[in-house]
Amino acid sequence: MKDIVDRIYERQNIEFEEFKEIMNFDEAQREYLCEKARERSIESFGNYIYLRGLIEISSYCANDCLYCGIRRSNRNAERYRLDKDDILECCKMGYGLGFRTFVLQGGEDGYYTDAVMSDIVYSIKNLFPSCAVTLSLGERSRESYKMLFDAGADRYLLRHETANEEHYGRLHPKNMSLKNRKKCLFDLKALGYQVGCGIMVGSPYQSIENIYEDILFMKELEPHMIGIGPFIRHKDTPFRDFPDGGVRETLLLLSVLRLIFPKALLPATTALGTLDPMGREKGILAGANVLMPNLSPVGVRKKYSLYDNKICTGEEAAECSRCLRRRIESIGYRVSETRGDYGQINIHVNDKES
Repeated sequence: MKDIVDRIYERQNIEFEEFKEIMNFDEAQREYLCEKARERSIESFGNYIYLRGLIEISSYCANDCLYCGIRRSNRNAERYRLDKDDILECCKMGYGLGFRTFVLQGGEDGYYTDAVMSDIVYSIKNLFPSCAVTLSLGERSRESYKMLFDAGADRYLLRHETANEEHYGRLHPKNMSLKNRKKCLFDLKALGYQVGCGIMVGSPYQSIENIYEDILFMKELEPHMIGIGPFIRHKDTPFRDFPDGGVRETLLLLSVLRLIFPKALLPATTALGTLDPMGREKGILAGANVLMPNLSPVGVRKKYSLYDNKICTGEEAAECSRCLRRRIESIGYRVSETRGDYGQINIHVNDKES
């Protein structure tokens, strides 16, 4: 068992048979894998964790993905959107709490045209030039991505969900294609964004072969960020009766990804914390180095319901931030109040003006 982990650690690569064996590790074996993943993470980042201020800007979405609670055809979904003033207020609050990255996430909402979104990005960067702006707004044209990049956007998160064509088709409506999703990711990278991809672990119809294909795709893309979390069902979707993904499997995969991608920014997701009260701490101890506390107005958080029972929907941002900092420190890590850019991960300045 140790030989397998050590080979992956040295090669920063994994064969399919090795991956199958790792996904069947018992707890004692998993602890050695986690130990090596932590070792690799500390080599690159020290014992620092990066906080990203998440602002969920809209629950409107033009898409009808079968797993998502804000899918277009869900008539029970409560819809809202934040305007520029709302978003800037969230950023002001987050900056005062020490956040140096703002993540604007939402459904594919036609309200946010290129002009509207570019103005929002430009305004954030004008107010907070030392901060990074990350967008997670789905599939757009290359021209749109360029306009947003020129306005000041630094990073873009776009989960590919699965690298297997057949599996993609079982998770999405027919008007969506894996080919276009991958094109978007490569367009973003070519334009100069720091790019993030990712998957849901345990999504309906997913096989271990599918997950290995995802790793191969990630090797091809070489993303700066990889967001993985367990699938959690939503009561108003076609997947309401499918089982949730596993915490154990997610943690194993986080450790594998840390060994293969030593410098990647890996979040311990809210979904992980939703299925396990200690899920985010376990994610960090498995090799993750990013947390994304919610800066959205408390009044809209429950409306951004991608899956059931999401945590932290009632906490004020300051309360959530203080809580996370204490929890991070309780497991021997520290919060870095820097942007935490890929390629600058050994620079840590805990100065709020940094």
